Amino acid sequence: MCGFLLDYQSSQNFGKVNFVELLSLSQKRGPDAQGYWNQESLIQMGFNRLAILELSSAGEQPMHSFGGRYTLVFNGEIYNHLALRKQLDFTNFRGHSDTETITACLEEWGIEQTIRVLDGMFALGIYDHESKALHLVRDFAGIKPLFYGKKGKHIVAASQYDQIRKHPDFANEAIDVQVLKLYLQQHFVPAPFGLYEHTFQVLPGEHLTFFQDGSMQQERFWEFSNAGNDFITDEKEALQLLDETLATCVQDQLLADVPLGAFLSGGVDSPLVAAKASAIDTQLKVFSIGSDSIKHDESERAAAFAKSLGCYQKTWTLSAQEVVPYWNEAMASLHEPLADFSILPTFLVAKLAKKEVTVALSGDGGDELFFGYERFWSIGKNAPYQHWPSLLKKGMYGADKYLFKTRKINSVILAKRQDTAHEALHSRFRTNWMESIAPDLINSRLPESWNVYDYPNTSDERVLLQHMQKAEFYGMMQKTLRKVDLASMENSLEVRVPFLQKKMIEASLRIDPLLNGGGGKQKELLQQLLQKEYPSISREAVKKGFSVPLTKWIREDLKDTFFETLLESDVSRFGFERKEMETLLQSHMQGKVDAKWALFTLYTILKC
Repeated sequence: MCGFLLDYQSSQNFGKVNFVELLSLSQKRGPDAQGYWNQESLIQMGFNRLAILELSSAGEQPMHSFGGRYTLVFNGEIYNHLALRKQLDFTNFRGHSDTETITACLEEWGIEQTIRVLDGMFALGIYDHESKALHLVRDFAGIKPLFYGKKGKHIVAASQYDQIRKHPDFANEAIDVQVLKLYLQQHFVPAPFGLYEHTFQVLPGEHLTFFQDGSMQQERFWEFSNAGNDFITDEKEALQLLDETLATCVQDQLLADVPLGAFLSGGVDSPLVAAKASAIDTQLKVFSIGSDSIKHDESERAAAFAKSLGCYQKTWTLSAQEVVPYWNEAMASLHEPLADFSILPTFLVAKLAKKEVTVALSGDGGDELFFGYERFWSIGKNAPYQHWPSLLKKGMYGADKYLFKTRKINSVILAKRQDTAHEALHSRFRTNWMESIAPDLINSRLPESWNVYDYPNTSDERVLLQHMQKAEFYGMMQKTLRKVDLASMENSLEVRVPFLQKKMIEASLRIDPLLNGGGGKQKELLQQLLQKEYPSISREAVKKGFSVPLTKWIREDLKDTFFETLLESDVSRFGFERKEMETLLQSHMQGKVDAKWALFTLYTILKC
């Protein structure tokens, strides 16, 4: 993991000194070396390196291809790069970095073919000396970030959003009110949007080309596709496919020239990754976070997994008294608005791991691909009645609420559309709170191209699960990936995600959704694989997740910092009503409401 900055066809005199100052904002992403290259006044490229493969200067960037046509900056890891080398005619490599592999592929195969064969996580900035065009490419799952600003012919691209915002040409842009409303509803800014006008993100699996005349070309080279129905329906066959594919992905991702470990929680996904990794690396180190909140603590279960594997484990048990000293440090990792308060334990486990390793494997992506969230069933259990008359559905809901406490039917049945009900489950900012705090947004629409949760109603639960799986992949999973990237990079730690390697994603799409979800099941096949790896450890009764007791912390340990940030910051630039914010904050403090999500969403945007 590294950080880069590109300045293409700058509209003003933005020299090397200013460029390097802006580049240095991402120095924690790459503290090992800094590189710079420019071509007259056309383009500047800079790179902050976190050395993982080929620790010598042979792996430094910006890197020129052997024929001189391309200059590359690259953030990420390519897991199949050694296999790709065997397919090339070129053999005179200076080292064994994946960056050099990409440059050789570009020379022999061109950009289009190269990006389609890469298997890994990546954000690429490629300058073509022949066409004088700039190419931006982002990996298919959106693991690595790639932001850009565009004004006429001028393009600035970077690994951090604040690098775009602090460039002189983009520092005074107005807030895009439609994106602001989307942020308040979804608690992060998804691609392709930027909070400020003229700022954007490259979509997962997207290739953008910017030409000298100011024109732009967009292409999706990979998209999540679950439109088929020729599924593996045999449970044993599906289990074998997942078991073998996960083992292969983990083995691929153990490639490093620096110490490597793994995060370990008490859930399903990271223990599976750790089991596969420890079968190959018997000296694997695992890192866990505990909490003094019984509701959120997974450390005892994580310790049982580590003991079963015989792994060296380091655990950091977090108490409320420790929050304040590390809170500001964790919040400093937010170079863009993002309101996921599990960023604190993520930041801390990254900080813990960084003391002993430079790379850590995580289990992110498993919940989205294998239906690990309760919301899949929350909407799915109402599917058979989706097309029933409204009055009848209201009666069914009322009866079930009275007799079964919504165990069989819930309020989702009252929604006209399943996709809007799904999207609403991700919004923790009540509409009445939002309208009182941000009245200017009442009549504002969401961005027209925001269509992640746009899918048709269906009474077929299998089809519904497919729709929801894709929406989760491009929706809330992107928020999780941003959280992990921000928290880990603030600690100069590379995090790899085996569940989101291309062949693992494609394997998951071959399996009948009803084998993993449906009927109230959650990650059924992964649960069975976990039982196989850890036969002495019983299934987790209640999914705890990776979180913290923020409700209590805002009322106690973090009270001062929330009052200061929400009531003393300049809120006018967002159109927020300070008095309404104070009312909501006081209501939370008094225990009248639990407004942690809304308050943290406001807090993080004001801190950025």
